[in-house]
Amino acid sequence: MEWLQRVVPAIGSLRGYRFEDARADLVAGLTVAAVAVPQAMAYALVAGLPVEYGLYTAIVMTAVGALFDSSRQLINGPTNAISIALLTVIAAVAPEQKIQAAIALAFLVGAIQLGITLFRIGDLTRYISHSVILGFTLGAGSLLVLDQVKNLLGMRSVGDAHTNFVVRFVRSLVEGGGIHGETAAIGLGTIALVLSIRWIKKRAGWRLLPDLLIVVIVMSGVVAAFDLEAQGVRVVGAIPAKLPAFAPPTLSIEIAREFSTGALAIAVLGLLEAVSMAKAIAAQTKQKLDMNQQCLSEAVANIAGSFFQCFPGSGSLTRSAINQQAGASTQWSGVWSAAAVALIMIVFAPFARFIPRAALAGILMVSAYKMVDWRGLAYHWRATRFDAAIIAATAISAVAISVEFCVLIGVFMSSMLTVPRAGRMLLTEFVITDDGEVHERLPDDERCDRILIFGLEGELFFGAAAELEDHFVEVRRAITNRTEFVLLRVKRTRNPDAVGMTIIGSNIERLEALGVKVLLCGVKPEFQQKLVRTGLDERLRGQVFLEQPVRQTSTLHAIRYAYEHLSNPCDRCPRRDVSKRDQPLYYVV
Repeated sequence: MEWLQRVVPAIGSLRGYRFEDARADLVAGLTVAAVAVPQAMAYALVAGLPVEYGLYTAIVMTAVGALFDSSRQLINGPTNAISIALLTVIAAVAPEQKIQAAIALAFLVGAIQLGITLFRIGDLTRYISHSVILGFTLGAGSLLVLDQVKNLLGMRSVGDAHTNFVVRFVRSLVEGGGIHGETAAIGLGTIALVLSIRWIKKRAGWRLLPDLLIVVIVMSGVVAAFDLEAQGVRVVGAIPAKLPAFAPPTLSIEIAREFSTGALAIAVLGLLEAVSMAKAIAAQTKQKLDMNQQCLSEAVANIAGSFFQCFPGSGSLTRSAINQQAGASTQWSGVWSAAAVALIMIVFAPFARFIPRAALAGILMVSAYKMVDWRGLAYHWRATRFDAAIIAATAISAVAISVEFCVLIGVFMSSMLTVPRAGRMLLTEFVITDDGEVHERLPDDERCDRILIFGLEGELFFGAAAELEDHFVEVRRAITNRTEFVLLRVKRTRNPDAVGMTIIGSNIERLEALGVKVLLCGVKPEFQQKLVRTGLDERLRGQVFLEQPVRQTSTLHAIRYAYEHLSNPCDRCPRRDVSKRDQPLYYVV
């Protein structure tokens, strides 16, 4: 039972579940459903699919994801970002095959995410810069606007599926993409009405008012009342009043090969989107997250959805925030939301045929603006060249090439720019003062040429190899013909690998060839194990000082050893005077 509660956190949340929790989850679920219905239809429109498939995704993925979510308030389902990426991945697919391609992609995305979960590498998402997400949302938001202008204004779309968004948009303007007056009025009126209702919500404090649903109902009523469909306003059309049926996805080696790159990009993007939102919620609710479980929930939701006619989805930024603000107590609010969407679909499907595509395009335009974290974007752009470069590369590649490619190039750049920064190795020199104080050497401090003390700090792996070699060159330059000992403090080194240990060993040989004895101090258990495995402990027998859980560090023990074996102390040596040999040494960080 404990295993089941760990794998399905929603079951574990039932322990101590109270009536107040159930009521809070029900209210939050209904509130989310009011937003989910118009959003799901709009996101299906973004992906170039019939709107009912967006509703299917909002039912199945939301319910399944909620059961497996580590976060108690995260809502899964169709999202703006994933829908834009899906549109570019299946752009070249024949129209009659797009639905099956999208469903197959949901399975492939879930399978990749499941692999990430099983290998327990989901937490590696924290090593991908947040600038990738910011750059992606900027590029994807721009593409969304360009793609939906034709629906917003009733323009004729020019260009085939292989043509880039920007090229198709320009052609629509140049080659007679005239604006349809009634359609434009509906689209622009939708934007104005959404912004007006949100302004009223903010002033009146009505946070949970379902603004999008109200706008869709109003615009549908306008279309029906004035028979605008007959005047050329495009509508959604009939939606089947039925729940998603079980239908295994169509899969083959050819499909997997064709969509593998796109599936990988969507899988990574989905995890980044879900994990970032889950962390944002956890920062406010103080709940503890299991990142691997969060990856599992995304994987299971996508795989399960592919068997019930769903396209890929992820954790929704908008609906998750609404769920939290509505007071959701546990994951069961997501289940209630899915049930409410299913009920709305069955009961109100006949009336959905009047929903104008221009209204959904207007909702998407507003969503595109809200999708971009403008404050975070400005902050990261100003912060460092590292962040600015990732944002620019990701956003530009999204518009100029493709969305799935921009995700991969952003992740690649994030990794490639991180390795040199992680590979920084610092070298610090220490000196011993006349009164026995050991501290970092300042420019004016006189160096003892008999005993040299250096400390290394950083990741001792292959990425630091070049800088580590440069530091040993600096150590050798400090050696004179009177130098007898070099103390190498390795307490602040981390994660030594074969390359790092090889460089340490080879440079110890070089130093000893100069007649200098090397003492390793601050050696932690992990470093000691690497010394044993590489055989360096045999070569350095008696010259390794392990870090001890006492006030006097191994550095002081190594210094004391060097003094005891020093053949010719200098004139200012604090140990030259026999009376001072028992004087304690002090280590100052």
